[in-house]
Amino acid sequence: MRLKFLSLASGSSGNCYFLGTDDYGILLDAGIGIRIIKKILKDNNIGMEQIMAVFITHDHADHIKAVGCLGEKYGIPVYATEAVHLGINNSRYVEQKLYSSRRVLEKEQPVQIRDFRVTAFEIPHDASDCVGYYIKFGEHNFVLATDIGHIDDTLARYARIANHLIVEANYDKEMLCRGNYPSFLKERIMNGKGHLSNGEAAEFLASNFDLHMKNIWLCHLSRDNNHPELALKTVDMAMREYGIRIGKDVNVTPLKRTTPSELYIFE
Repeated sequence: MRLKFLSLASGSSGNCYFLGTDDYGILLDAGIGIRIIKKILKDNNIGMEQIMAVFITHDHADHIKAVGCLGEKYGIPVYATEAVHLGINNSRYVEQKLYSSRRVLEKEQPVQIRDFRVTAFEIPHDASDCVGYYIKFGEHNFVLATDIGHIDDTLARYARIANHLIVEANYDKEMLCRGNYPSFLKERIMNGKGHLSNGEAAEFLASNFDLHMKNIWLCHLSRDNNHPELALKTVDMAMREYGIRIGKDVNVTPLKRTTPSELYIFE
């Protein structure tokens, strides 16, 4: 079966990703409106009835906006850790609380959704709890790691086995430091529990690259403190120092903040 990947949105205004086959799939985060989710999926010939599960990374608003509707109105199981579920049901950004659709997962304990084997793993971030996801589908190893305070051993271990990796490149340090954000917010972003800079992401990707890694998407780019071209250039420069050629050895693509990506299809 073919593996399909689509980013519906990736940024501080909302995050949502689809991973699936021709017949079914899963959503990773649901931080945009339900009408937008339905429209983008429909535009890519994906029906809501094909969504078998939603997996949530953490309980910040830009990752959970539509989760109540997906779970309770559409009856789609919503998987998250116990702490994230508590955060979702306490969030003022979620109109419908989760009850019948609520599914609790444990970190490092795989969940099987038909042909997808989904494993949550710890991510350092200042939410109630935060996880990344490793999804195995046949020979494909797909890893999502967003909202990263810093690179730790667990994240590195999963990233190294990925054929397809979504990883945060949130901000350019110089832009952030010179920008108009208040000091407390700049500190929160850079304190090791907030977000990952272009430079940190670039060094991590370059120093941990392996030839089995085919696709890298840079996610959760800041509207105010980053540009897609700048994020890509920073990664390209770091990889060149290690002799890695973007476009030949690996594909690297910054994801759009508020509009969908192309539909990627892997045989």
